[in-house]
Amino acid sequence: MGKSMNRTDPELPGGLWNSKRFRKTVSNILWYLVLVALALLVILPFFWMISTSLKGPQEVFSYPPTWIPREWHFENYLLAFDAAPFGRYFANSFIVASLVTLGQLISCSLAAYAFARMEFRGKSILFTLFLSTTMISTQVTLVPSYLIIQELDWIDKYPGLIVPFLASAFGVFMIRQAFMTVPKELEDAAKLDGCSRLRFLWQIMVPLTRPTLAAQGLFAFMGNWNSYLWPLIVTNKQEMRTLQIGLRYFVSQEGGTQWGIYMAAAVLVTLPIVIIYFFVQKSFVEGMATSGLKG
Repeated sequence: MGKSMNRTDPELPGGLWNSKRFRKTVSNILWYLVLVALALLVILPFFWMISTSLKGPQEVFSYPPTWIPREWHFENYLLAFDAAPFGRYFANSFIVASLVTLGQLISCSLAAYAFARMEFRGKSILFTLFLSTTMISTQVTLVPSYLIIQELDWIDKYPGLIVPFLASAFGVFMIRQAFMTVPKELEDAAKLDGCSRLRFLWQIMVPLTRPTLAAQGLFAFMGNWNSYLWPLIVTNKQEMRTLQIGLRYFVSQEGGTQWGIYMAAAVLVTLPIVIIYFFVQKSFVEGMATSGLKG
């Protein structure tokens, strides 16, 4: 009598929807659409910043707004460099961010190894107290930190910009979580071979937890590259200013802000972070995914 009508038959509309493969395909498509929409929301402000950096003064606030400049003003980038000593600002920011990142990776790795591998009295309490410092706002410690820097005569000097940020409780927590995922048997075997703790940390622990270290390094570099309040307080000389403070010179109360030049300067400030992220993207994502596997 021919093929019987079966509602679970994939060839029928109802059967097609009941197909597990079809439902999975539809679910994946919906998730991809959501991710694409979120990606566009993130990308659009950056695209608008780049677009504005290439516009003339009359086109910045034109209505309806234009995403693609009608006239391309590449000279905005040259004007941004001429308006302020951006070369000096760039060098200051790079020196400070790089040294702070290196210092945090060293200090956080040593502290994380102690909390993850070494046994001593009061370790849990000490780690809890150490981690609780992350709940203290930076503004609370601003005045005493400034008084210490002033007493040490570090105003308008690199140590004043670098030393207060050479340690990070959040960095210690992240790296400690990664260290705890390394099997204890590796350390026992290394000790039998005569390996010291410092050598084990450098030759075994660090290579095995490189993604987490890359993630912490990126956080440290971004945090200090984008720092504004502390450099503004501890620097008075123009040659010690950083890039974020340099952007302030493009905001004028009298003649009005030249938004094209301002956005060109903002692009130049943002570009190094984007380049660094592309280099460490894989390690960063892997580090964020594995840093909290073990408590």
